[in-house]
Amino acid sequence: MSPDVRSDDRFDAPADHVVRPIRADEWPAAKELRLAALRDPVAHLAFLETYEAAVGRPDSFWRERAAGAAEGVRERQQMVAVAPDGRWVGSVVVLVEEAGAQGPFGDVNEVRQGHLVGVYVRPEVRGRGLTERLFAYALEWAWEVAGVERVRLFVDERNGRAEAFYRKFGFVPTGQSVPVPGDPGARELEFVFKRP
Repeated sequence: MSPDVRSDDRFDAPADHVVRPIRADEWPAAKELRLAALRDPVAHLAFLETYEAAVGRPDSFWRERAAGAAEGVRERQQMVAVAPDGRWVGSVVVLVEEAGAQGPFGDVNEVRQGHLVGVYVRPEVRGRGLTERLFAYALEWAWEVAGVERVRLFVDERNGRAEAFYRKFGFVPTGQSVPVPGDPGARELEFVFKRP
């Protein structure tokens, strides 16, 4: 796997943006991007955390969070899209879930799999192929480095924009769903992308 994904013939994304894993010392940028994501108008549908809870966390939390998903870590990896000026404009995290372990919603994982979380691209660069490039890099890492059989994600049933993107990219609904934490009247739908 190349360290920098600069272009992909399948996507019309700016070639001057670099997609790569984060480094542990980049925690301030990871914190800034996460707080921006939590201020997005659909954050309540996309994330299981609030801006108010996140902004009050100490720097030690953000240091540990970045170090735990940095380049070289095999249990999880955060990928970012970096603009030419160095600003982080998008991110996705792959968590590795072991077969037989309990998943985040209380389910038991049938296979060793990746789990995409924390998907965010800044509004001003949406629709330019960066989300596709982030996902392509994340899947490549999941197959080649983590060696998982499939990658899954959950999407709130009320988040139609995200669901449409996941379907277009190639994720397929499994028919499984779980209650949204804190809102048992709503459901999180499971989608998977199987290893080619």
